[in-house]
Amino acid sequence: MKFAIFGDIHGNIEALKAAYAAAVSRGADKMYHIGDLGGYAPFVNEVVDFLIAHNIEGVQGNYDETVANDREHCGCKYEDPIQAEMAALGFEWTKKHASSNSKEHMRNLPFEIRLTVDGRKIIIFHASPKKNNLYWYEDRPEKFFREMSEKADADVFIYGHTHRPYRKDIEGKIFINAGSVGKPKDGDSRACVTLVEIAGGDVRTEFLRVSYDVEKTALAIIESGLPPYFAEKLRQAK
Repeated sequence: MKFAIFGDIHGNIEALKAAYAAAVSRGADKMYHIGDLGGYAPFVNEVVDFLIAHNIEGVQGNYDETVANDREHCGCKYEDPIQAEMAALGFEWTKKHASSNSKEHMRNLPFEIRLTVDGRKIIIFHASPKKNNLYWYEDRPEKFFREMSEKADADVFIYGHTHRPYRKDIEGKIFINAGSVGKPKDGDSRACVTLVEIAGGDVRTEFLRVSYDVEKTALAIIESGLPPYFAEKLRQAK
């Protein structure tokens, strides 16, 4: 079985369409998203509609939960005061422009998805097995990975939230951060689609980078009234 994972789309419909086309072309049998459907780019409703129309199941990210329930804060981490100010503006914009149908959809997303393929137990969630806004970076110590694996009965852990893709194999467990479709932060502005193929007990992972019209999305961000800051970050993939 081969399935595609779309991480952290964040309102970027152009990136999602390109990611979906790439997944289809690579023969994905099933597709999943790992939450954070809106924020930073203006197409939260279009993203929700696209996922529903294409029967793409997924889990609830911190952004989904906080937008859907009109929280005061998105549950995000900031590197400096400017980023915090811009994020607050983007969060308020998204809460205001997300439709009632989009909010209902995001509100009803499950915290996790579990499946078993060729005897491998897989769990899909947004950030960690118990908390949807914990930043699980690749450089965390192995002790942390082991602690996270003890919180869920699984062989393969698939998640995102950091917008930086990686795979780590530790003591028979496989940890896959799917990166971000709509807002990469690893210096590559292309959308990231993670392909996971399981056959005969083997688990193969590919981080497929897909080009799309970044500038079109950047201009849409500016025209929507979102801070131009997000357009520049999209261009830089930071």
